[in-house]
Amino acid sequence: MAAGEGTRLRPLTEHWPKPVLPIDGRPVLAVLLRELAAAEFHRVWVVTGYLAEQVERLAGDGSAFGLELSFMRQPGVLGSADAVRRALEGGAAAPVLVSAADTVYNPGDIARFATEFAGSGSAGAVAVRTDPPPGPDRQAVRRSGARIEALRDDDPHNPWSAAPLWGLGPVVAERLCLDDPPYELEHAFQSAIGAGETVIAVEIGKTRDLTYPLDLVEENFPYLRAT
Repeated sequence: MAAGEGTRLRPLTEHWPKPVLPIDGRPVLAVLLRELAAAEFHRVWVVTGYLAEQVERLAGDGSAFGLELSFMRQPGVLGSADAVRRALEGGAAAPVLVSAADTVYNPGDIARFATEFAGSGSAGAVAVRTDPPPGPDRQAVRRSGARIEALRDDDPHNPWSAAPLWGLGPVVAERLCLDDPPYELEHAFQSAIGAGETVIAVEIGKTRDLTYPLDLVEENFPYLRAT
């Protein structure tokens, strides 16, 4: 999903979309595509929107990453579930792995997440991590062992936050965009959980992203990071 406006990163995102901005000097989208290829994915649907031409130009046809890419455009701020629905309408078929295009994962975490989801037989999967922890910009996930009970938890001692990495089976996919816009993946997953379906939590390592302008400095020039 690479359609967002990145409003908290303004004024940077007035000129560049978040997925083309760098972490460790490399465009985040390029790092993600290489991780998908390393996880032995071959077909990837990239949903673009805001400043779409820049994202599409960076990704190209996918051959530089060992992938076959298809692009779908989201015409407005319609939410994450709408983005996934557009990919499904463009030829993707559940079960699918979904990721935000503005997050860097530890090497191998995407492959391990996909393997655990595929072997679980569950309706869906959500990646969880303790770094970064829950906070104002990251919701806590309530879980009981491997099973997710709720995608939002108000317990201040809960260390698990949701990462923007999901596995969607057909049961979750058929619940996309049944609520009011903007349509969010959280609602489709919570609907499946409420119906008694199993959605699992898959623990991954630290993730990195760019949320505020200062992050661009700290994630690319670590020696400048405040201590």
